[in-house]
Amino acid sequence: MDKPGTTDIETLSGARLTADTTAALLAEQTECTFCFLDEDGAPAAVVVSFAVDDGHFWITSVAGRVQVRGVQADPRVSIVVSGTGTTTPGRQMLAVKGTATVHRDVSGLDDKFDLLAARLAPDHPAKFRALLSSPGRLLIEVIPTATIASHDSRRLAGDGRGGPAMRSADQNGEQR
Repeated sequence: MDKPGTTDIETLSGARLTADTTAALLAEQTECTFCFLDEDGAPAAVVVSFAVDDGHFWITSVAGRVQVRGVQADPRVSIVVSGTGTTTPGRQMLAVKGTATVHRDVSGLDDKFDLLAARLAPDHPAKFRALLSSPGRLLIEVIPTATIASHDSRRLAGDGRGGPAMRSADQNGEQR
């Protein structure tokens, strides 16, 4: 059987992320599109920073923001993570749906703030951690319930868009 993308791109099930490539994408990318329903029940989304710990997504926010109000009204959410802007090769994407919880009482969740600070400001996590101690600061926890879609263009024939396969670089950055 031919690789997906050999004759058409109708069936892409063979181009899904593996568990390892999903973990690598989530380890490198720090931003996601956080999708929720607004207070009127209409679809809405924001781009936010995130960290994943034990399979749960953690997002810091502030009381009163549209995403906080949306999650409080309806905890059903989606998160979309793209490999764009990372060093991950090819085009990668992950979309999950899940249930979100707003943690207003963040006592006992210092480790999540520390995780976010170390991930988002690795050169000065203590300074960023101090900024995250602001009044009104809260955490949104998303427990994924299903993967909606995932994609890894390296699993397609060629470049996945009808062109030749990407050439990989060796450890010295030389094309081979």
